[in-house]
Order: sequence, then structure tokens, then C-alpha cells
Amino acid sequence: MTGRVAVIGAGVVGLAAAWALERRGFVCLVYEQGAPGGAQSAGESRIFRHAHDDRRQFELALESRRDWRDWEAAFGVQLISPDGAMAIGGEAVARLERYADDPGVAVRELNRGQIAEALPPLAGFDGPALIDDAAGAIRTRLALANLIGAVGMNLVPERVESVLPRPGGGVEVSSASGSRVFDAAVVAAGTGTAELAARAGLGIPVSLHAHMRLTAPLLAGGRAERMACLQDSSGVFGEDAAYGSPVRGNSEYAVGLVVTAEVDPDPGDTDSLDQVTGRTFAYVERAFPGLDLSRAEPIQRWVTELPWATDGVAVWQSGEAYFIAGHNLFKLAPALGKALARAVVAGEVEQRLKPEDRLGTPALEPR
Repeated sequence: MTGRVAVIGAGVVGLAAAWALERRGFVCLVYEQGAPGGAQSAGESRIFRHAHDDRRQFELALESRRDWRDWEAAFGVQLISPDGAMAIGGEAVARLERYADDPGVAVRELNRGQIAEALPPLAGFDGPALIDDAAGAIRTRLALANLIGAVGMNLVPERVESVLPRPGGGVEVSSASGSRVFDAAVVAAGTGTAELAARAGLGIPVSLHAHMRLTAPLLAGGRAERMACLQDSSGVFGEDAAYGSPVRGNSEYAVGLVVTAEVDPDPGDTDSLDQVTGRTFAYVERAFPGLDLSRAEPIQRWVTELPWATDGVAVWQSGEAYFIAGHNLFKLAPALGKALARAVVAGEVEQRLKPEDRLGTPALEPR
């Protein structure tokens, strides 16, 4: 099958879908009202990790890791660092340990000295700790730049107002310059996906949150030979869940808490963005004495979450229009792009990615 496909959103998932479709022979127009890769895909701090609460999502991560290697071969650049991803604290360690014997991961236990070698700016920590050497930091700017270069001639700098299935087949996409008819459409518009889906008669139960992460240089300056990504559930440094990732050639480290602020917070039960920012500064001060907190830069961004899991993701379908929503999707983008291309070809979303499959739910086992 070949044809014309509209892709709404030039974040990493939309670009991945466009590239996967074009490699199958489709002609794509990619609509983006802002800078490509400049919304939810913006920022350098992204972790590729295999460990997920849902076994099906672990398997999707394995697929995505292979696809990242394919991207690296196609673009001629390294897109995932060799630094690994380290888990400290009981819950994070148990999540990674669950997959330690699976092919495709490279998990080993670390002692106190090895923890310090893997992540020099971290405060002394006695364990437990595991590291997956097959994981690492995603070089987001390189990934986005190469994807934009691959599909850039077909970028349309317009805001899309509606994506509507046509009764006789195909999809009508309306933007500022008028309406165009396509054989299919993929909507990966981040915070705008739910609104476009609603106009097509679909309800996507996504919630919008503000998230903050802090990026700081090494206290001694220069760069570290190795800085592993981090998932911390230890509570030792004052927070139950935090993450970190090296950026800018291991000269800086980005840290965030696994908490978000509501768009319209209730002071009684929801953290405001100022509170999240204050907690993040306090965590970094305790956990990362090797970072120069006086030169730290807070970065805020919007994130979208589905109700069944923080890592939840699903694809809704209306006719030949496919709407993807979820959180923490950057690491899975190569596999999700391929899955969206397969949906366009087959005319149906595959199992595990349908909303009723609730991908990311810890309690569910693969079917």
C-alpha cells in the first residue's frame, strides 16, 4: 500500500512515524505550528531504559533499542550513550532485576565504589544498586536533527484545526491554508492531541501537568569519563522517586523528581510548580554534592499522562486517523513510529497499543 499521509506534530514520535511511513513508500506531510522538536520533545535529558512495570512495555523497549541501533546506522551517529542506566533503592532495583536474565539487557550489581565510578557527582551510597549497560542517555538533539533532515522537505509550518475521517474513506485535515484530503493521518501533537481527537469524536482521558528538571554542571568543571543515568527509589536523599541523566557530553547532569504540578493546582492536595522546584533543588543539594548548584538551570515543560500509568501509552483510531497519547515516549519513539506505520498499512491499531490494552499498567501480563 502507498498513499499520502498527514502527520500532525513534529516531535520525536511524529517524525519517527513520518520516517517509517516514507521508508514504506508513503508520501507524508508533517504539520507543526512551532519549532520541530520544540514542545514535549524539547530538552536534552532523556533516558533510554529497559525496565518498566508492564512486561509488554519492556518488550516494546527491547524492540525500540534495536530500532535505535538502526537509526544510528542510518544516520551515522551515536544516539544512545554507552554510560548505562543505574537503579538505586529497593523499588527501582527490583524493577530492573526482574529483567536481568532477558537477552538484550546487560544488568550487573554494583558495590559502593562501582556506584561512584558509574556516577561521580552522586553522594556516597551503599546500595542496593544495579546498572543496565545496554541503556543510557539519549542524544536528543542529534536524534531530532537527523529526523528533521530526513523528512524536512515535507514540513508544513501550520496549526491544524481538525483531523476528520471522511465517510467514503480517507481523512480531511484543515489548517490555516485550507483543507486537504489524505489517505490516512497520524496525530502525535502532544498537548494538542486530545483536542484534535475530540473534534473527531474520540475522548482521550489525558491530563496535563507541568514538570521541572534541574540541569547543573560538574562542580570541578570539565567532563566525567562516565555518568550513568539514574533512577532513585531509595528515599535516602529525601525523595521517594527521582531520575537523572547526563547532558552536553557528560559535562552537566539533569535531575528531576517523579512528581508533576497540576495546571490548576488545589493548594490542599497538589504540589504547585514552585513547590516541585524547591523540592528538586533540595534533592540535588543532598544527592549530588558533585554538581555546582549555584549554576543550575531549571527547565519547565508540559507533559501529558494517561490515567492508568505514568508510563502509559495508547493509540486511538477513528477511521483512518490514528491519535497517540502518553508520557515518557521519547525512548520508545523508533518502535512507536514503526507501529503507527503498521497501523496505517493494516488499517487497525495492533494489540498492546489499543486503549483497552492499557499498556504500562503494572498488574497486566502480556496476552
